[in-house]
Amino acid sequence: MTCETVTAEPTGPSRSAIDERLRAILVDVLSLDAERVEEFDAETGLFGHLPELDSMAVATLFTEMEDRLGIVIEDEDVDGEMLETYGGLLAFAEAKCVEA
Repeated sequence: MTCETVTAEPTGPSRSAIDERLRAILVDVLSLDAERVEEFDAETGLFGHLPELDSMAVATLFTEMEDRLGIVIEDEDVDGEMLETYGGLLAFAEAKCVEA
């Protein structure tokens, strides 16, 4: 499923569909328990809080986000703030899907 296939209406993709896909990516890439990831909220810490999310995992995470969401993540798009919390990562993914 790409951003195009999660579009609920012409104005852009459904936030809940992006959220669902992003959670699945985190489960797959970081080998996290799905129930644990389901409990993530906007304030849940990611980089620096999850030992599974190290610098190597970040590269894999971005690759999977690009593949599964049909987005392109440029080097200049990446900053520490977007990886700090789940809410930041979700907002980033949503913005990239709107661009796509």
